[in-house]
Amino acid sequence: MRYIVTGADGQLGGRVAANVLAQVPGNQLTFTAPDLDRVRPETAAAWAAAGVRLESASYDDVEQMKAAFAGGDRIFIVSGVLIGPERVRQHKNVIDAAIAAGVQHITYTSFFGANRPDYHQYVLPDHTATEAYLTAQGVEHNIMRNNLYVENYLLNSVMLANLDHHRWVTTAGTGKATFIAKDDSGRVGAALLLGKGEPDADYDVTGRLVGQDEICAWVREASGIDYEYVTLFEDDYYDYLDSMYIPRTSKGNYSKSPVPWCANDMVTNESGIRDGLMSVQSDAVERLTGRPPIDPRELVEKYSFVWREQITSYWDLGKVA
Repeated sequence: MRYIVTGADGQLGGRVAANVLAQVPGNQLTFTAPDLDRVRPETAAAWAAAGVRLESASYDDVEQMKAAFAGGDRIFIVSGVLIGPERVRQHKNVIDAAIAAGVQHITYTSFFGANRPDYHQYVLPDHTATEAYLTAQGVEHNIMRNNLYVENYLLNSVMLANLDHHRWVTTAGTGKATFIAKDDSGRVGAALLLGKGEPDADYDVTGRLVGQDEICAWVREASGIDYEYVTLFEDDYYDYLDSMYIPRTSKGNYSKSPVPWCANDMVTNESGIRDGLMSVQSDAVERLTGRPPIDPRELVEKYSFVWREQITSYWDLGKVA
């Protein structure tokens, strides 16, 4: 049996790769990245020493992916980073390439709410279309729909607050969400890749129910810094993000943006929290991994460098973290 992990250079794909390598001999694994130069040399060396096959696989190059996936039986497909028709096209490419290469099972990383027609998050149409395409191909599959990552709030929200006199600005109000830790998502992805899910089943990947105002309070208490939780109407929140040079769409100008996300994504996620859309709970993490989800409060100290060093840009994280 050969297992494939795409996007192994990234945060989620890298976590899935690490979890799978801890459970399966390296000579049964293929890890791919769109650009092998993005894989840290020490990581690539460790994988090579373990017998892992490392291949280039751009979601824009079907022939390259077919070659990279050759001999694989099961694949974990991490979602692309673009938003819009380009991402749907890329996802179709990778699904087509996997099937053409003889892969028998596909695990796809979707987003919470992609199967719920009344949800309005900016990224959902891409995932809804991909899920429909994957299901229509007739290949055995699993879909994992991650809720919002708690780490994004311990990083991005704190960084933006550091830029604005410690004002933690949102449109989430007192709404709550079952935020998921990236480590939990990585373990779930590995479990599904290794066949621990039910055939053709989909899973909402969720954690503990908390409010963003609670997360702000945890950071305030831990840091001793008076982070002020400020909730705005959606139009005002857009204006705030505009003032931070955060583009409205993923195709915008990011040259002055402190974060790699777009305003449409941020606003619709936050309003989803406010409206209670992100509060659904499931037992998928414990059922698939054998352990309960990480308590998000346990991650506050791990990301304390953001407020200790008063980081104000995502692009500076690699210099400190």
